[in-house]
Amino acid sequence: MIGYYIIIGGISLLSWLVSQQLKRKFNYYSKIRLQNGLSGREIAEKMLSDNGIYDVKVISTSGRLTDHYNPANKTVNLSESVYNERNASAAAVASHEVGHAVQHAQAYQWLQMRSKLVPVVSITSNFSMWLVIGGVVLGAASGNSPIGFTIAIIGLGMMALATLFSFITLPVEYDASNRALAWLKTNNMLTNTEQDGAKDALKWAARTYLVAALGSLAMLFYWGLRIFGSRD
Repeated sequence: MIGYYIIIGGISLLSWLVSQQLKRKFNYYSKIRLQNGLSGREIAEKMLSDNGIYDVKVISTSGRLTDHYNPANKTVNLSESVYNERNASAAAVASHEVGHAVQHAQAYQWLQMRSKLVPVVSITSNFSMWLVIGGVVLGAASGNSPIGFTIAIIGLGMMALATLFSFITLPVEYDASNRALAWLKTNNMLTNTEQDGAKDALKWAARTYLVAALGSLAMLFYWGLRIFGSRD
């Protein structure tokens, strides 16, 4: 189990470092006021309009960095600071979330795949680790019984599904950022300094998803080796 704790510790540390850097970046670029004077809400609404999307609402949601696009009710949910503020960070986040709305409107294949997995992963992710650990413990206690091995394999399959989901999320997030930055630049929404700030902020936001995906893959390999290694 020492290897497990090393992996968990390493992933947690890396995730914390990236998260802290992300917060610093957003705080820094929040101080860069937009020369166009538009708020995050106004930028989101303009990007939706420019892409011919009129059935998506831009609403404010509580919390910090809680911004997201909800395909179920077609809403771009912006945290209060992004919704109201007029800075490079707000422009980056608002346009990124609209990027997801554009993906939805254009039936972007990676978003469609991700959406199909959401209901399944939301359920299986709560049980995968318990099944894996329970199966390994049961197998060890009963002399590598087939029952324990089967339970562990089921849990590992659920874990693999969550890992697949995390990697499918990567192109969805990177594409949304690319759409956002392209729109901001093409429409001259930001100055060069503001554009660079928005690009840097979104780059660090994307890295949080990359770390999560790599962490999920590392855990999958670790438990896979533990489960199949116990059969030797």
